[in-house]
Amino acid sequence: MGLRLFNTLSQKVEDFQPLDEGQVRMYSCGPTVYHFVHIGNFRTFVFQDLLRRQILYSGYRLLHVMNITDVEDKIIARAQEEGLSIQEYTEGYTRSFLDDMQTLRIQQSEIMPRATEHVPEMVALIRRLEEKGLTYQRRGSTYFRISALPDYGKLSGIQLEDAPAQAGTDDADEYSKENPRDFVLWKAHRPGEANWETDLGAGRPGWHIECSAMAMKYLGESFDIHCGGIDLIFPHHENEIAQSEGATGKPFVRYWVHAAHLIVDGEKMSKSKGNFFTLRDLLDKGYSPVALRYLLASVHYRRQLNFTESALQQAEAALQRVDDFLLRIREVPDDRPGLPDLAVATARARQEFEAAMNNDLNTSEALGALFKLVRRANRALENGTVGGVDRDRIIDLFSDVNRIFDVFRIDLPELEDGAILERIREREEARRSRDFAESDRIRDELALQGVVLEDTKEGTRWKKIR
Repeated sequence: MGLRLFNTLSQKVEDFQPLDEGQVRMYSCGPTVYHFVHIGNFRTFVFQDLLRRQILYSGYRLLHVMNITDVEDKIIARAQEEGLSIQEYTEGYTRSFLDDMQTLRIQQSEIMPRATEHVPEMVALIRRLEEKGLTYQRRGSTYFRISALPDYGKLSGIQLEDAPAQAGTDDADEYSKENPRDFVLWKAHRPGEANWETDLGAGRPGWHIECSAMAMKYLGESFDIHCGGIDLIFPHHENEIAQSEGATGKPFVRYWVHAAHLIVDGEKMSKSKGNFFTLRDLLDKGYSPVALRYLLASVHYRRQLNFTESALQQAEAALQRVDDFLLRIREVPDDRPGLPDLAVATARARQEFEAAMNNDLNTSEALGALFKLVRRANRALENGTVGGVDRDRIIDLFSDVNRIFDVFRIDLPELEDGAILERIREREEARRSRDFAESDRIRDELALQGVVLEDTKEGTRWKKIR
């Protein structure tokens, strides 16, 4: 069975067939870099990474684009508050996001465009919409007229007459729009705000036009997969479809794939509730980033994930069981004969794993197949009946699994204590010179190798957790 995906557009699981044989073109919405990315965002980014890796595992070539949204209302407001340019304000958070991706073993996309570097493409797309009669101007801002598209709402299921009002540049603009449901493509310049001088006038792009322009520049006017969190279905992705198909007259995306929300202790994550976590918060508590990746990957992406620290501890324990198992099985000698029924169990585990992952990335079922094999093989290890050929088959299976999940320790050398202490010394030097970016990078690098640091009054403590 080939890869099958739930398509939000059709509301059903479909066989995946790319537009060009053997080649997949995929766009995923990246972060808005006005703060550190929280674990709810990373639930979506880990899902996108699993999808990316599954596509590659299936033998396709992949061109993946993930954007960086580095201009929008929150960014402009916070940059103004701190007296910084947009670039100055966003650069640190962008770098932190890339570091966090590496810590969580999320592969970087082939292309990672920034919105601020693609304003000409956005203006050109708005001009195309203008030529089609799909826009109008009010007070220097340009709006998209959604009533001109009779199939508006086909992704979200929202009927045109029921679509809620969409935000413009300010309250005065809301009253000047033809229809409160219309959305802004180009926001007129306001004093003190960052702006671009273009033939549309001075201003800045609306959020929705950014993704359409960048996606079509690198992937073409029609491409295979667009993914993101379910919170983006409306209005962001609905508006992407409207403006992209309005401009080209072609289907924009074939498969829309969305991940469900993450909640914390049964509630929506919120700073006011004290249940808001970034990756760095969890690392500071001593948790393993690999355990977080495992937890985020272990629940099917279309099911809501309830994050708890207890669940994260269980994830660490589950990974430790597999690591201990792989350590034991590596010690099996070559000359011991194999077990026919263990060979069958290993082949069945591989088959069940691949079938589950091809079935709309059913990660929980895929992992279940692996743990069933671990239980069976552990019994054989206790009896001393595992052979060298069994060992090789099982390690090969987990090596292939790691091409997608990247959470198991297949053959990772231990970091020597002296090397850890040297890196801690380098981190302390970076902190003394106030090079906090380098300090964070060293901490995250050690965390990736299973070493967690704890800063105390007496100095930096460390421990190995994986």
